[in-house]
Amino acid sequence: MKVSLLPVLNDPNLDAAAPSTQRQLAISVSAMAREIDSSVPLNLCLILDHSGSMGGRPLETVKQAAGRLLDRLKPGDRFCAVAFDHKAKVLVPNQIVGDPASIKRQIEQLRPAGGTAIDEGIKLGIEELGKGKKETISQAFLLTDGENEHGDDSRCLKLAKLAAEYNLTLNSLGFGDSWNQDILEKIADAGGGALAHIQRPEDAVDEFGKLFTRVQGVGLTNAYLLFSLMPKVRLAELKPIAQVAPDTIELPVQQQGDRFMVRLGDLMKDVERVILANIYIGQLPEGTQAIGQLQIRYDDPSVGQNLLSDPVAISANVVKVYQPALNPMVQQHILALAKYRQTQLAETRLQQGDRAGAATMLQTAAKTALQMGDKSAATVLQTSATRLQSGEQLSEADRKKTRIASKTILK
Repeated sequence: MKVSLLPVLNDPNLDAAAPSTQRQLAISVSAMAREIDSSVPLNLCLILDHSGSMGGRPLETVKQAAGRLLDRLKPGDRFCAVAFDHKAKVLVPNQIVGDPASIKRQIEQLRPAGGTAIDEGIKLGIEELGKGKKETISQAFLLTDGENEHGDDSRCLKLAKLAAEYNLTLNSLGFGDSWNQDILEKIADAGGGALAHIQRPEDAVDEFGKLFTRVQGVGLTNAYLLFSLMPKVRLAELKPIAQVAPDTIELPVQQQGDRFMVRLGDLMKDVERVILANIYIGQLPEGTQAIGQLQIRYDDPSVGQNLLSDPVAISANVVKVYQPALNPMVQQHILALAKYRQTQLAETRLQQGDRAGAATMLQTAAKTALQMGDKSAATVLQTSATRLQSGEQLSEADRKKTRIASKTILK
């Protein structure tokens, strides 16, 4: 089996006398490195903002970061690059990398000009990336430093979803502090990728490198979590499924007959994706009781599409004399989701003009981060709360740090 799939309840014990019990189910999923063909080529596309605001050091450091990525590509890997201002153009056509120095020279010719139309860049990037899609792992890096002033945000999201449907992963990198964090995060979430923040020009090489390392770890693509629940078991009605590691994302659930389906996208080798499901279990007889079954449908670029992992059963221990048996790792995952949602509530209250309410929720999120042992995130969240309490406005940099702290475990 090429997929590791492990379900764990936050408490496997159920009270036989309880008419209904709420449980959190943590589902760990990863590609098993020893089963994966490591020779599958990477198909990488850079979609680069070269608008006027990128002039000077920002664009120069992005070129440097792109050059470093080219140095890390392996024989047989593919590369292309698209540049956009208020329109888009192919900077480097999709090709097998044979002469990295020549490609670097093409990228070096990029000059700052014009405005920003992110959707035009995404559209052309998808088209170019698609030319090398067959039997590869296809990834795009979208970088911008500004608002989509000459484009349409809703079109960006439609294009990101289209990319995911074609098994092309779209990652977002926000440069500086003036980019729209909502739209870039939504693009990354819809495109199945990650969101990164390049706060200073000198961070460009490092952030590109981190994202590239993540991409190199991809073993399987286009993965879906399939699960069925027994008759007395149901999903919570509001936000029942979320990813909590390696970062936190709310995941939409589709229903097909009596089975549920959640798109996971790429699976990294021996790096867990953790999905948290909020379920309710009705009264069951004593003993070990089956409450559901899980399976992963995925593509293996070296073999084929629509492969299935072995099914894995989910069971609970129904007892007459109930004693809790909380799983500490699942409790950590629950806290990670709480931190994210508390920060989201803080942002909503701030948008509504409720500064005190926002500060209170950020303080709560900071305490949750401390419970997790995530001291760096706690510091970021508490700093933002303190600034609001003292009457200060949160800067764009503060807002972006707060959002990143809410989604990830800060190192």
